[in-house]
Amino acid sequence: MLTTEQTPEIEEKPRPIRLGILISGRGSNCMAIARAIAQGHLPGCEIGVVVSNIPGAPGVESAKAFGIPVVTLEGRGREQRDHEEAITALLRKFRIDLICLAGYRRVLSAGFIHQWQGRVLNLHASLMPAFPGRGATQQALDYGAQFTGCTVYFADEKAEDGIIVLQRVVEIHDNDTESSLAEILLPEQHFAYTEAIRRVISGEYEVRGKRYVLRDLSQVEADWSANDVPAEEDFEPSRGAETSQRPEGIGVK
Repeated sequence: MLTTEQTPEIEEKPRPIRLGILISGRGSNCMAIARAIAQGHLPGCEIGVVVSNIPGAPGVESAKAFGIPVVTLEGRGREQRDHEEAITALLRKFRIDLICLAGYRRVLSAGFIHQWQGRVLNLHASLMPAFPGRGATQQALDYGAQFTGCTVYFADEKAEDGIIVLQRVVEIHDNDTESSLAEILLPEQHFAYTEAIRRVISGEYEVRGKRYVLRDLSQVEADWSANDVPAEEDFEPSRGAETSQRPEGIGVK
């Protein structure tokens, strides 16, 4: 029998960073994040809960099938303040550290964003600040842009105005349509969101004005190259390239 003096010290492992993912539709970015965690590409990270504001959204069943806790908080017919208070209570219950908006189609108030300042990531289907709002892919085509892409950024009180964490660029071809371009952008979005989360939870960044700057970008890229990206059966970025540009680090409270 071990005496007190003989009892070996057990090193306490740090609690994983817990993600709260908000969805409204099919949740493809949510599932890309879940696959990345399952495949070991996001060490020290776990999905605490998926929240849908749309009952029966396809992403709900996908998350459940993956064994992720899912809660539906319907937003329709509910005051924004009341709905957001319910979301906040739920996120706190599940001890969420970082919120990821993954196709969440309900505008969050400035008060909600302020409450979670620096801990809300969002994705926009353009190279911000170009083509804000809905229909960004079609906007790029209508404008005659030769390149477009996607942006993962820290949500701010103003729409699509937050600090950019990471961008992926794709070339627009003459025969591209909105649907063909959206199809090409989808794996880029999956890669961008997953890699942005990895960079944020590492804490290895600083903010200089509006710029997010990795402290050692070369090491981050060496640790996980684009060829290692998990996918829906190993998706790989197709025509994309990264353009990098992170607020205070995500700390466990």
